[in-house]
Amino acid sequence: MRISQLAVTYAASLFAFLALDFVWLGAIARGFYRDQMGHLMRTDVRWLPAFAFYALFVGAILVFVVLPAVERGSLARAAAMGAFFGLVTYATYDLTNLAVLEGFRTQLALVDMVWGTVLCTLVSIAGYLVASRLVA
Repeated sequence: MRISQLAVTYAASLFAFLALDFVWLGAIARGFYRDQMGHLMRTDVRWLPAFAFYALFVGAILVFVVLPAVERGSLARAAAMGAFFGLVTYATYDLTNLAVLEGFRTQLALVDMVWGTVLCTLVSIAGYLVASRLVA
């Protein structure tokens, strides 16, 4: 895959991740997160660390999920590994918080892990579809 193709795949994957996560966090589950962890939330979002996370995380999805799936020519592999990647990475955050933070709730951890699994599956599929068309 050429660098220009990789850049387009990254941009498309980042767009998909941001769009899905903003809809989830900003509309669908906003009240849920506020109810579950409002006592831990800042009143203002620190956008630089947030976007640094998004940039790094989407890069990891490409490296560990999308590109290997494109090499194998397998959309099913992109979906399955995307789901696994999402589960493991979101579980890292949520289970660690359950272990060390007072007041971090089990229901929040479970919902967030499911969301991470769904989100990474969808982003991996989107990235795969873009990349596979570019290299065809």
